[in-house]
Amino acid sequence: MKLRWAEELRDSVHELAESLGNLLVETFHYLALFAIGAVTAWAAVMAFLGMVEKGHITVDDILLLFIYLELGAMVGIYFKTNHMPVRFLIYVAITALTRLLISDVSHHHRPDMGVVYVSGAILLLALAILVVRFASSRFPAVQSDSGRPRHSRSRDQGAETLD
Repeated sequence: MKLRWAEELRDSVHELAESLGNLLVETFHYLALFAIGAVTAWAAVMAFLGMVEKGHITVDDILLLFIYLELGAMVGIYFKTNHMPVRFLIYVAITALTRLLISDVSHHHRPDMGVVYVSGAILLLALAILVVRFASSRFPAVQSDSGRPRHSRSRDQGAETLD
């Protein structure tokens, strides 16, 4: 024999706990995003002021500003879509490695295997972007009733939308 009132109470408590948990997680999410966005903007301004103070700008400096731009774009896209663009992380990595490569070549002026390794890493990241783009076009995210993207197949089937 079931006690209907106990089941209804249990369901109510479960719904309340789930709602409260979602509220706390989303609040933390947005606070963290605001903090990341603010720190990124602050770092970009400080880097730019350092360049102005130095009196000249190098390609390294420009690439650093592109890194800040890409990080800011990631935060903005997440605010608008609740979707983390994995491609932007890869773009940041490519830009950082390109900055390292240019800095290394311009300061040391000697060819070594480090140049080949960094170039290979950039190539691998470019291929990763190709894979992510293919996967996102082949297995697009579909909108759920809540307006958030959900995946068209389960993760076990390898169809997680990354982009």
